[in-house]
Amino acid sequence: MSSAADPNQILFERACAVIPGGVNSPVRAFKAVGGTPRFIQRANGPYFWDAAGRRYIDYIGSWGPMILGHGHPAVVEAVQRAVTEGFSYGAPTEREIELAEAILALMPSMEMVRLVSSGTEAAMSALRLARGATGRKTIIKFEGCYHGHADALLVKAGSGLATFGNPTSAGVPPEVVQHTLVLEYNNLAELEQAFALHGPDIACLMIEAIAGNMNFVRATPEFARRCRELCTQHGALLVFDEVMTGFRVGLHGAQGVLGIKPDLTVLGKVIGGGMPLAAFGGPRAIMEQLAPLGPVYQAGTLSGNPVATACGLATLKEIAKPGFYESLGTRTRQLVDGLRSVAAAEGVPFSADSEGGMFGFFLMESLPQNYATVMTTDNARFNRLFHGLLERGVYIAPALYEAGFVSAAHGEQDIDETIAAAREIFGALARG
Repeated sequence: MSSAADPNQILFERACAVIPGGVNSPVRAFKAVGGTPRFIQRANGPYFWDAAGRRYIDYIGSWGPMILGHGHPAVVEAVQRAVTEGFSYGAPTEREIELAEAILALMPSMEMVRLVSSGTEAAMSALRLARGATGRKTIIKFEGCYHGHADALLVKAGSGLATFGNPTSAGVPPEVVQHTLVLEYNNLAELEQAFALHGPDIACLMIEAIAGNMNFVRATPEFARRCRELCTQHGALLVFDEVMTGFRVGLHGAQGVLGIKPDLTVLGKVIGGGMPLAAFGGPRAIMEQLAPLGPVYQAGTLSGNPVATACGLATLKEIAKPGFYESLGTRTRQLVDGLRSVAAAEGVPFSADSEGGMFGFFLMESLPQNYATVMTTDNARFNRLFHGLLERGVYIAPALYEAGFVSAAHGEQDIDETIAAAREIFGALARG
């Protein structure tokens, strides 16, 4: 089929005429890897199909939410039932309480939770709450960690911005970010120095404890522990951004993996099961600073949407079943171990890591510890790998700064097919 007749190309040209860049979120544009984005028509289990009817094994899973795979029967049934009852009320529902109770039962660090509609909204609100609760202005974030596109957090952000090589966004005045300290991930010396210099002024430290927006990079246990200790010592709040990792790397999130209790937690993706839903929560004393009880204002017309909460609640019920994460983790490790093996056999530099249903890989000998090292990845080689997999029906993130996701619907055959495709591409890379 010629590119002129490719339905994906036709749709992309139409989209570019009415949507900036032809996409509603930058990383979807294939700008980093080149080529035409795939316009998805439908999905089922571990697969989706594009406008040309081509099937792909899906390793982005809507960037994390589809932990059960697409179209899980129990989730579909819950959503269909909710739709018949009404799309949105602008008034409270019992299901909001049920979802809040389910989240709190799985996240021991949280005593209260506020539901919102997106990860950006949740992170922005948690930041405002931290400043309101402490009466301080300064926040700490880490280069390569992405917390949504709120102005104060667009300071050398990762993910989509890194893909375009822009350390900050136009439209954000310098005075808006003058209280944001950006440190190097896993750099203990910088962390210590920041608190030594600014401790009394720091409202919060916000971190992805397992970063998924510079691919997949873990905070070392020592670094994560020191974040907790310094926040406690200086009266700052430790905020874990678990939009990506919450219920994705384990039943209790990254905080459960690390055994560290944050003051505030930001959640999204999995808790909505694919619907627009996110949340932030923490101890009662902090959360009661929110309106209508306290002076920190936050509101949202679609917060706690009845269809989204039905989807999220049904998803949480499934992932809480015994053995779910053991099985998911095993399948994910099969994938990364297989990729590592075929890369080694072809002599291609490769490193990979995973936790639960989240994984990442790098075309380098060892796993990076920070964003600067991630940036040394061979972009040209990654682009060849991406397109080689795409041509063989395997869809990974179209940017080397993004983690990947395995769902409970992925079977051994899907993993085997992926590894076989990767073997061919690694062979071609080895030959130059």
